[in-house]
Amino acid sequence: MNPEPDADRPNIPTEVLGVRVEEDSGTPVMLLREVADPHRVLPIFIGGPEAIAIAMGLQGLHGERPLTHDLFAHVLTSTDVALDDATVTGLREGTFLAELHIRSPLGARTISCRPSDAVALAVRLGAPVFVDRTVMDVAGTIPSDEIAEMLTDNADHFDDSEIAAAVDEFRSFLDVITPEDFGGDAPGA
Repeated sequence: MNPEPDADRPNIPTEVLGVRVEEDSGTPVMLLREVADPHRVLPIFIGGPEAIAIAMGLQGLHGERPLTHDLFAHVLTSTDVALDDATVTGLREGTFLAELHIRSPLGARTISCRPSDAVALAVRLGAPVFVDRTVMDVAGTIPSDEIAEMLTDNADHFDDSEIAAAVDEFRSFLDVITPEDFGGDAPGA
């Protein structure tokens, strides 16, 4: 889908290249590429669960049970709410900001959210993803020819076995975690 910018907002249409793992830190990075020349890429560091959700959404994969983003997408569609677009709107103190622009019989609304959540919903609902022009000017990069080729050639993102392994690892973690692991008391204590 080639998203068209809203004339009222100076936003740049992007395509979701996918999620990669940054080699030095092992941290997932979501990559948004400007549709038009000069095809700048905006890298945004995100969490592991969000990376899995985006990769699964891009590949049209579904787990045994719906992920949070699947559930939210279903709630939107089943209540006659349309996601018009997801937009990365700002960069404050090293943190990217985003908004969902939704429309329902009650009117249009803007909802503040994390860029990873915005993109995870957009890929599930086929909504365009934009980046504010100022954000792209400040944080976007023009990849070298070698990097650009790698990004284009390596469009498979995570493969199915990597996603399944990450989901299994996360489920195992959930099986053993307790409230005390977060420094809090058990519920109701």
